Amino acid sequence: MIAASSVANPGKDWELHGSETEAGFDGDGLDTLRAFVATQPTDMLLVVRQGKVALSLGEPDRKFLCHSMRKSFLAALIGFEVEEGRIDLSATLEHLGINDREGLSDIERQATVYDLLTARSGIYHPAGYETPWMRRIKEPRHSHAPGTFWCYNNWDFNALGTIFETLTGETVHQAFARRIAGPIGMQDFTHAGDEPDGWHESFDISEHRAYPFRMSSRDLARFGQLFLQRGLWSGTSVLPSGWAQQCVMPYSHAGTHGGYGYMWWLEREGVFLPSVVTPRGSYAAMGAGGHYCIVIPALDMVVVHRVDTEIQGREVTRFGMGKLLRLLLAAMNDTS
Repeated sequence: MIAASSVANPGKDWELHGSETEAGFDGDGLDTLRAFVATQPTDMLLVVRQGKVALSLGEPDRKFLCHSMRKSFLAALIGFEVEEGRIDLSATLEHLGINDREGLSDIERQATVYDLLTARSGIYHPAGYETPWMRRIKEPRHSHAPGTFWCYNNWDFNALGTIFETLTGETVHQAFARRIAGPIGMQDFTHAGDEPDGWHESFDISEHRAYPFRMSSRDLARFGQLFLQRGLWSGTSVLPSGWAQQCVMPYSHAGTHGGYGYMWWLEREGVFLPSVVTPRGSYAAMGAGGHYCIVIPALDMVVVHRVDTEIQGREVTRFGMGKLLRLLLAAMNDTS
């Protein structure tokens, strides 16, 4: 793990490495990577190493839908509220007055904020903004008690948004703009105007809304860099002390997907994406269709990958991303 104080985070604009060699990459290896990227619908690949841009393929200021990366944004924000006493991770849904359209059982209402944050609520009520994969893996209703079983479950994540906004009096997007986007100098994210980069989606099946984001790749890389630096920016704490580390601790085994923390996906003994041995200690915010913000502390690196998933049928699979990451790692001529 690199020392957070040693990282040169970006200023107003991202700085570029002087050469591929300076960034620790082999030119031929990157040519192989570029050739592979051209075979799949990657719309943006941005690689940051040692706080500078090492590789940029696409338009770094173009905004894309973030899909489930929104959950990692909320996880970061919850740290402030825990630190300042507005959110208690041990509070139950019963205590908070949280319910839903079909009604929650007495046992379900004993789930805590912590259970939702770790995707271990045991509440498999219908939820909005689910992908076909999420619906396939969803457990039967009332099959597990709160805290006993991990399942990637949008009910937990959407209900956390409700809890956050009820207890803070601020939307997830307003808080993100104030607490994170502003302090780390995001260049493109805005919550103002007629088309803000954050909004809500409502559903007939559940009273808990989703909170989608759009974000540019260069701004998303700043978010990843913030976590790489363990919540510090220019030597100042942006996130509460220790919260970035707590978010990416391995609370749950996630099978072939690695591990799971506080709404972050984690490498587990090299297991993360297919066809690649991922460096120990890596973690990522991930979204459907090929959206990744991968943080690799062992290599002082952040990798952002985006796809225009608003075009029907356009996606990069986990297998495609795994091969891309394997080629990127193979292109490195040092592991310092």
